[in-house]
Amino acid sequence: MIRVLLADDQLLVRAGFRALLDAQRDIEVAGEAADGEEAVRLVRELSPDVVLMDIRMPRLDGLAATRRITGDERLNGVKVVMLTTFELDEYVFEAIRSGASGFLVKDTEPEELLRAVRAVVEGDALLSPGVTRRLIAEFAARSKAPTDAAGLGELTEREREGMALVGIGLSNDEIARRLVVSPLTAKTHVSRTMVKLGARDRAQLVVLAYESGLVRPGWLG
Repeated sequence: MIRVLLADDQLLVRAGFRALLDAQRDIEVAGEAADGEEAVRLVRELSPDVVLMDIRMPRLDGLAATRRITGDERLNGVKVVMLTTFELDEYVFEAIRSGASGFLVKDTEPEELLRAVRAVVEGDALLSPGVTRRLIAEFAARSKAPTDAAGLGELTEREREGMALVGIGLSNDEIARRLVVSPLTAKTHVSRTMVKLGARDRAQLVVLAYESGLVRPGWLG
């Protein structure tokens, strides 16, 4: 059973998400928070698998709340999916850098929300359709001079190739086709890379790919 915490200051939004999620056999809503402070407290108390976190909330916004959650080693198993009204929300970029595993617009289709919850539990990054490449492009535009990423030297050549392809927004199936390997092998390479670099998920792997210089702006073709 996947346990989800809902963090949004709008009661109707939480009620809608709860109705959808609780109707699934493999998902249950563990709790609800109306602000960031309450969200952090409940995450520590309930240890949910996934937090659906609104970016704009009173007392403590979703971005700051996410930093507290992802910065707590005791909560390493908790995945945060950011929710916002606008696809190109100015905080999405920082949300991913802060450790969020994904990002969805609130008016996303129900099936997409359910896929998001299940995907992040499996360790996949989740972004609303059409946003992945733009977000990566934005990260590339803002990226600073490359820095040495701890553990990068431990990667095999194939793992570095896979990491670079994750960095330009490819899925495991797309990576498999590009490297001429099976999807399972591609997933294994990506998983081992995350372990070696201490990355929480694919979203953080994208950040590391740019910060290390393994992927550079202009490689989005």
